[in-house]
Formats: sequence, structure tokens, C-alpha cells
Amino acid sequence: MKPMQQSEFDILIVGAGLAGASLACALAATPLRVGVIEAQAPRRAEGSDSRVYALSQASAAFLEELRIWPLLDAGRIARVEKMEVFGDAGGAIDFSAWDAGLDALAWISEARPIALELWESLRRQARLTLLEGARPASLEFLPDQARLTLADGRTLTSRLVVAADGADSWVRKAAGLEARITPYDELGVIANFTTERPHRDTARQWFCKDGILAWLPLPGNRVSMVWSAPNATAEALLALAPDALAERVAEAGGHCLGKFETLTSAAAFPLRLIRVPTIVAPRLALIGDAAHAIHPLTGHGINLGFQDAKVLADVLGALPDYRDCGELPVLRRYARARAEEVRLMQTATHMLNQLFRPTHPLLARLRNTGMSLTSRIPVAKTVLIRYAAGLI
Repeated sequence: MKPMQQSEFDILIVGAGLAGASLACALAATPLRVGVIEAQAPRRAEGSDSRVYALSQASAAFLEELRIWPLLDAGRIARVEKMEVFGDAGGAIDFSAWDAGLDALAWISEARPIALELWESLRRQARLTLLEGARPASLEFLPDQARLTLADGRTLTSRLVVAADGADSWVRKAAGLEARITPYDELGVIANFTTERPHRDTARQWFCKDGILAWLPLPGNRVSMVWSAPNATAEALLALAPDALAERVAEAGGHCLGKFETLTSAAAFPLRLIRVPTIVAPRLALIGDAAHAIHPLTGHGINLGFQDAKVLADVLGALPDYRDCGELPVLRRYARARAEEVRLMQTATHMLNQLFRPTHPLLARLRNTGMSLTSRIPVAKTVLIRYAAGLI
């Protein structure tokens, strides 16, 4: 068998965001030859990153396995020990890590430090080829391989192509896989603030008439805001001056943390539900946002992506040398293992979003009563917490 050349791979990952990069890192211990295509590597920047992630217990454990977690600056990660959720008509529920027997409900980290550490890990892998600055131009699937041509004319072949290139995945479209997209007609508005009072490691969320507002704790007296708001409300928030934005956000939370000051400019991204009925095909697998997208109200998007990467790496890493990693029966193991969690999270987040949209007084009473009743059942709360943490 002739030695594999630089243009020939066992696995070609298109996209080195958190899901794609973590998959490549997870494959480092295997004999598989991996290539990663990424148009733009993450760059270091001064100041805080307005995009943050709520990492579950399962995601933190995965990053620990990859030896990424110990490299992250602990001074830029905040523990969530408690979460308080408020309905739009008096309903409320709270969750405590202590009550569930956990160290933390989640960890809040800026996106950029994780991306940078994953990227540096990729650069250290001996059997991995980083194709930085490369962009795919065409993709062809043959019985024994996939053939991908880059915009610069280079042709790469691989036994398996992994689409990790986001919600608007070029690979998914090139492969002709259907994506069912349900727009929410909302934007997720994000920004970071300093607060007058300490947050005490507590995340807070409000279901209100103008969207879903979340405050996520950051180190010190700082919080990160995610406001999932109807387009008109979101555009109005984006148009506010920094001082006015800080006051608007503090007011929406009842000034429970006192006065706010804006740390990062507000930014926004469109919210939509993306269902992909088939996430595998011969010589193709989808992970992360290329495979699914959910409403951010539970903060589970990146956690689903990390678990995609872990499960796919486990399936591929367990293959004997004689098995072809691009065979459909192999890839179906990954698809079956991920189907239940993804379907549950998509359904749950979609239903919650729809449930808190109506303004009929009777529906408001029903949904808020249900929230308050759940808060009085400790066993139910513990099950919800441990499932969200990835421990069930």
C-alpha cells in the first residue's frame, strides 16, 4: 500500500470552530490521518469577548480529556452555582448545584480563549494537516472516497468528510442534504457589562413580553447578556448608546444587580431552528451547527456540538484498521447515538420559545403556574439539572 500523500486523508474536517477543532483534537491518539480546512484561524484580541458559552459538566469533562481545560485562564471562567428563572406573570423556578450534588451547574467562558487553545493543540498534532486560509469550491462523492477541490485549485481526497462549517454549512449544501429551517424572527443580542452589585455566581433568566433575557455571570462584578428578542426590539437595542443600553438591560432585570456599565458593544445574530433529517451519508458526517441549531434559551448549542465531536471521535477511534471510516454503517452508529439528545433539546427549546410567546392571560397563568409547581418538586428539579449537565 503506497504511503498517503499530503493531499490524501482518512478524515477531512471542513471548519475549525469549536466542534470541528475538538473533533480533530479527539482524533489525535488514533492512527488516522486528519486534515482540517479553515478559512480564518482564531486571532488573539485585547479586551473581553462578547460571545460566551455556558459549558455543561459533560463539555468540561470533554475539554479535560483533550487537555484543553487546564490551559484555559481560570481568571476568565466563572462558575454557575445557582440559576433563577422568572416567568412573565409571577412564575419562578431556581436551580442549585449544591442541591443536585454538583460542583457547578455550568461554567461560563468567553468563546475566543477556547478556540485559541484548540487551534494551538491542532498545530501540535503530528498526523494532522492544517489548511489555513483554504476555502472549498467543489465536492464529489465516489464509491471509495470523497474528492474536494479548493478555491486555489488543489484537490484533496478523503475516506470521510466531516461538515463542521456552521449553520449555513457549505458542505451540507454541496452534498445535497436537506435542512429544515424555521426562523424565529428574533435576534440574539449579546453584550457584556460591569455590575454595581456582585452576581454571586448566579445566572438569571427572564421570560418577558419582549423576549427572553439572560444574564450569565463572568469573573468579578461582570455579566454577559443574551437577549433573544423580536427583530424590532433587537434592532432598537442595537441602536442604543452604551449608557442607554446598560440602563435598559439593568431595568429589564429589575435592577437586581444595581447600575450597569457597558463593557462590549452590542452585537446580534439571527435565531432559527435547523433540523437536518439525515446527518450522515456515505463518506459524510455532520457535526455541530451544520447538523442542528436550536434556540439559545437553554445555552445548549455548543454542548451539543462538543458531544457530537466526542461521540464521532469515539466511533472512529474504535474502528479496527481494516474498516473504512467513511462507510455508511459506521457513520450510522454516530447518528443513532446522537439522535435522542438532539431531538429532545430541539423540541424542548422550540416548545419553550413558543409557550412564552402568546399573550393570552389564561396561557400566561398556565405556563407560570407550571413553572412554579416544578420548582416545588425537588426530584424533578434534580433530574432536569443532571440532564442539562450531561450526567443522565
